[in-house]
Amino acid sequence: MTNGPAARRMVSTMFGDDDFDGLRVELRDDGVGLVMFNRPERLNAVTAQSFSDLETALRRFGADGSCGAVVIGGEGAAFCAGMDMAGPRPKQDDDPVRLAYDGMRRTVAAVLAMRDIPQPVVVAVQGPAVGAGFALAAAADVRVCAPDAKFMAPFLKLGVSIGDLGLSWMLPRLIGAGAAAEILYTGRTLGAEEARELRFVQHVVDEPLPIAIELAAKIAARPRLGVQMSKELLNASIGAGGFREHLELELRSQVIGLVSEDHRAAVLDFLAGRAKR
Repeated sequence: MTNGPAARRMVSTMFGDDDFDGLRVELRDDGVGLVMFNRPERLNAVTAQSFSDLETALRRFGADGSCGAVVIGGEGAAFCAGMDMAGPRPKQDDDPVRLAYDGMRRTVAAVLAMRDIPQPVVVAVQGPAVGAGFALAAAADVRVCAPDAKFMAPFLKLGVSIGDLGLSWMLPRLIGAGAAAEILYTGRTLGAEEARELRFVQHVVDEPLPIAIELAAKIAARPRLGVQMSKELLNASIGAGGFREHLELELRSQVIGLVSEDHRAAVLDFLAGRAKR
């Protein structure tokens, strides 16, 4: 972290470490709300609870007039390696459809919060941004990443559709339908430089978090109402109303995929492969 304005921060009393699962949440004295995924030992893989807590943090920032912009980043070597597939498995008597639906509903709520709150959201990405991490980056207003950033959507490899957390809506609008289709169908890695060439990423820098905070602080220094109305206009330009409806379609397609035999087999293969490493 650099010295100077980008390094100054104040932890707000409305955020406590015990309130959040795997997140560090701060409100800085420059008006920047900071949310950091804080499971570096798991490459910041997330759970449904993590997403619920992310939504809570975003909604609190959204209601706080002293917050003018939000930055989302990740501690350690990764931004977010996606959903934690090594977490607790469902009990035998649990309804798998209900569990999948409830879990997806919680994750979708966090992405909606990113677009709903009046403050612009800037993401700082280093290392892997996989699956849900890729989708969160796409849902932000501005993306700053490190040269080692890697965006990947391996959904089809895992037996589910590409429709996850708005990615199948946002990515075509950000980089074009053809480029998005090729990346999503193949599940290949999108590197930092290519992401910048495709205009998915706005800045590639060695230390993305300080630059993201500096950019957010500049936004936070602008008149709040003007920023809010500007975000509403930019949301409208990408069809934000349709985005909400599209998320509902994605949710249903993911629930179907998550309870399929294809997905179960793919997850078992993934876990077995990791156990051998």
